[in-house]
Amino acid sequence: MSVSGDGPDGGHRRPDGATDATVEALGSLSKALETTERARGHLYSFHQLTGRADLELDRATQLLSEAGHSGWADRVRQEIVGRNVIPGRWTFQIVEEYDRTYYEPFRSVERQVLADLAEGKDHLYEAEMKEARRTDGHPDHAARPDSPGTGRR
Repeated sequence: MSVSGDGPDGGHRRPDGATDATVEALGSLSKALETTERARGHLYSFHQLTGRADLELDRATQLLSEAGHSGWADRVRQEIVGRNVIPGRWTFQIVEEYDRTYYEPFRSVERQVLADLAEGKDHLYEAEMKEARRTDGHPDHAARPDSPGTGRR
């Protein structure tokens, strides 16, 4: 633990009155949102990969036709190209509904909780964990980029 007093920047210092239990709860809420961010990224991957596959079907149908299999090319065009991935929806619509129905409300509530309980300060739990795990005086354990001994200002 640092004893030099350089500690985290003001945006990562626990507000007066914030208890250990509150900081831990905010850390858990932040972790849940970060997990949701990752899930959202996977949803965008699903969206992009499905779109890329649909566009590749243009080449596949052309090659089937050129290889003398126009019947199969026509069937792929009619049955698969441009097909909904779930009834009535392409992947962009799934992404939009996820954002509108789940992601944006989650993010909004998380911001409101931080504003009410921590003066809007994020990652307090992690900042305190970093502070507890630092080796005092070690330049690679500095609290901030501008801390003494880091060689960076």
